[in-house]
Formats: sequence, C-alpha cells, structure tokens
Amino acid sequence: METLKKKKDFDKVFNDGDSRASRYFVLYWKPNTREQNRYGFSINKRVGKAVVRNKLRRRLKEIIRNRLNTGHLGFYDIVIIARKPVISLDFHEIQDELHRLFKRTGLIEK
Repeated sequence: METLKKKKDFDKVFNDGDSRASRYFVLYWKPNTREQNRYGFSINKRVGKAVVRNKLRRRLKEIIRNRLNTGHLGFYDIVIIARKPVISLDFHEIQDELHRLFKRTGLIEK
C-alpha cells in the first residue's frame, strides 16, 4: 500500500477530488494515473493525543490492507479524515463504517 505524504498531493485530492462524509469519517478521492491506489490519513489533534491518533492510523492502515484495497473500480488517491466520535468505536465497527462509506462512494463493488 502506497501512502500520500506530501502536502501538494493532499491538496490535489482536496481541491480537485470528490468527497463523502459520515459521522465518523470524511473520504476524499481523485482518480490517479498510477497502477495502484494511494492513501492518505488525516487525524486532527482534537481526536486525541498522539498515542490515540497513531493507534487509529495503524488500525485504518490495517483495514485498508486487509479488506478495502481490493475490488476497486479504478485507481485513486484517497484521503481519509477521522472525526472525533471515531474513538468510541472498536476495530470491527471502524472496519464496517469505512466499508459502508467506500460502498456509498462507489469506490468498491457492492
């Protein structure tokens, strides 16, 4: 899994891409010309201290790696923004919520 790291890559997705939101996440995506999806994660300090944010980031990466990185309808740059209520969810609830959001956007097959 390749990740977005540079601010200009994030800005391209934010400015030129589409978005969908749920109570727990905001998802931005933009088609890319690469042969794979690239993911970026943004977790605000309001979500929690560094330990909490890093744990959430590790969980999101694991969910993407195991479940959501296959079945895409094309290749995209995708940015996932976590909202504060997400800290009340366990791993499986986060996984289900992300899967629902990806299906709503049409990024994965239903």
